[in-house]
Amino acid sequence: MDFCYFIGIDIAKDTLDWAVYTQQGLQLSTHTPNTLAGIKTALVEFKILLGWNPKQAVFCMEHTCIYNAHLLESLHELKLAVWLESSLQIKQDGGMQRGKTDKVDAQRIAPYAYRFHDQIRLWEPPREVIQRLAFLSATRQRLTQAYNLLSVPVTEQETFISKSLQKNLKGNVEKSLAALKAERKFVEEQIKELIEADLRLKELFALMVSVPGIGPVIATELLITTNEMQTINDPKKLACHAGVAPFEYRSGSSIRGKTRVSHQARKRLRSLIHMGAMSAIQMKGDLQDYYVRKLTEGKHTMLVLNAVRNKLIHRVCAVVRRGGKYDKNYAPTLA
Repeated sequence: MDFCYFIGIDIAKDTLDWAVYTQQGLQLSTHTPNTLAGIKTALVEFKILLGWNPKQAVFCMEHTCIYNAHLLESLHELKLAVWLESSLQIKQDGGMQRGKTDKVDAQRIAPYAYRFHDQIRLWEPPREVIQRLAFLSATRQRLTQAYNLLSVPVTEQETFISKSLQKNLKGNVEKSLAALKAERKFVEEQIKELIEADLRLKELFALMVSVPGIGPVIATELLITTNEMQTINDPKKLACHAGVAPFEYRSGSSIRGKTRVSHQARKRLRSLIHMGAMSAIQMKGDLQDYYVRKLTEGKHTMLVLNAVRNKLIHRVCAVVRRGGKYDKNYAPTLA
């Protein structure tokens, strides 16, 4: 569809800044509360624009977690075009920038949408079950972090202080640790029930965990990240998104940097995939054999581990594409 109006929105917890850009340049800038009423006010205000048609407008905004919930819900109900873009992508394509305010940020997002409208990626909301799964997974992660925040220091100081003091300090956090552990177990049960109750998620989950090294936590994160393997289903793209795809760094004859992974990645997923790789190389199988063989050849440890991480991602995508669980003796049929 041909869009005539490109609306940049800067989202804060309490406010929204709007900027409308067309072929003639900036047309309108406004400020509203980040509420359903505030969103309606802005949409009414846009009617003063010459030839305004909301169906010919695209609303471009950055990912802001729960702060854009009202906005996404309202625009989706009205069946309007929404473009969710990475803040880093907008910043890098904006050239040299001086100063920063919410109003200015909105006025930078709008022309970005205009310049790159040929590369537009319209947002589609994930199913409600995926949204619930994402919130439960985030809760589990926070509970795990809180548990480690209390338990790790107590364990580490054990050999450096007296037994009586260690016992006293351990008793101070014992109830809190037990409560956190119980809460985490309860959340994990909810996640399991949610997946078991949905046929599509249950099928994908079973395929993913059949791959050695891919456990329930990694499989759950993959379901959320890839939106049930719909948004991302190509192994190379998923490896890039997870930050395990290697990239060259060279220019001319003078710059010869090391090939390395990018830091612009979903760090939570990369951390989990790394833990999966560490688990895979400790189990008897082809990945352990591969890891040992490459180390014997003199390869760097992290280089080999990254290759194992890539193999895990490719195997997950392969079993999902094939629709069958992982088979270590599987041989592709040659034409």
